[in-house]
Amino acid sequence: MAQLAQRFTRAANLSLQENDAIREAVSIFQPGEISLCGGGKVMAEDEEAKKRNFAEGLPVRDLADGAIAVGQAGGEDGVLVRRGDEFFAVGASCSHYHGELSKGLVVGDTLRCPLHHACFSLRTGEALRAPALDPIPHWHVERIDDRVFVREKLPDLSRKQFCGSTECQKPPASVVIIGGGAAGLGAAEMFRREGYDGPLTMISADDWPPYDRPNLSKDFLAGAAPDEWMRLRLPDYYRDQKIDLLLNARVSVLDIPAKQVHLESGVTYGFEALLIATGSELVRLQIEGATSSQVHYLRTFADARAIVSRAASARRVAVVGASFIGLEVAASLRSLGIAVDVIAPGAQPMERVMGPEVGLMVRELHESHGVVFHMGETVRKIDGSTLTLTGGGRLEADFVVLGVGVRPSVTLAEQAGLTTDRGIVVN
Repeated sequence: MAQLAQRFTRAANLSLQENDAIREAVSIFQPGEISLCGGGKVMAEDEEAKKRNFAEGLPVRDLADGAIAVGQAGGEDGVLVRRGDEFFAVGASCSHYHGELSKGLVVGDTLRCPLHHACFSLRTGEALRAPALDPIPHWHVERIDDRVFVREKLPDLSRKQFCGSTECQKPPASVVIIGGGAAGLGAAEMFRREGYDGPLTMISADDWPPYDRPNLSKDFLAGAAPDEWMRLRLPDYYRDQKIDLLLNARVSVLDIPAKQVHLESGVTYGFEALLIATGSELVRLQIEGATSSQVHYLRTFADARAIVSRAASARRVAVVGASFIGLEVAASLRSLGIAVDVIAPGAQPMERVMGPEVGLMVRELHESHGVVFHMGETVRKIDGSTLTLTGGGRLEADFVVLGVGVRPSVTLAEQAGLTTDRGIVVN
């Protein structure tokens, strides 16, 4: 493991995208095995530094432009950031997955989380970009001579007055969002945050309110996250924000000229502004002998719950696909003590996207945890619990998880006459 960790340390010289890929692929394993962080200048970050009291002041000379200092403000963990002649104090943890913002990236007057690139305003603590929804704390900062002091904690921004454009045109009479994922929720939340108070409807085909989809293949599948942790917002939020959230609702017809959305239930919703946030849909494989009871996909919360139910009595599982979802599923199942075989056509996991060197490093880490790889193959036939591979070999598995990718969900847009090109074409 020590040699493997040394090889991963070299990833500090890789791109941010490669670092993220490695982090995602191994995130379910024991934290601390490998530390990969992009970012800028970070001051000494030992335990004493983290206890530094910003209220007592910090010498200006100790904080270079773009540097991040760690310490405490009012008893809370925080970071102090310098940009030119300005100084900012904000919370130390990302509001999404609690990433250490001291290891983040300072860009202009924003701070980017090293885990999933959530972006926060250094001036207000506001969450400016996905995947974070909530702000981080921020404090008043005062410079006196050659020292910088962090003063009182500042309140979160109140709802703004809606302005549809720079000329403040009349806001839309009603807004409909098709899609109940994180993107749809983020858009609905931003409408309200920016001051829009008109009718706002979210139409979701899912049976659950918006949830933390990336966690389906991580903590939830590994049994470390109960159902209630998966919600991005509690039920009261939608009521308080006057967001009409429709679940188990499928759109049958999107009539753009008439500005109407027709549901399979027969209900019709009019709109003045429409957002299509349908995300992606699974790529499905046709395998001889495969049955729905034996083969599982992972896209929805219902899919994850079905896999958890099957895993409770499983001893061996086959995972088809060696990219993000496949590897995360494999790692989660291994953490439950289940034997896992990963089957994929490439020479190394994630080779097509990340190249053979990164793929080999990821593979070796998974193998060190007991995952068995069958690369250069796929499944030709399933007969009960027996899988026949294209190379002629056979494997036994209690069930199979297929994680072979997704494609943009554009069928509804195409039927409505919108221009698509591997996605919906926008201006």
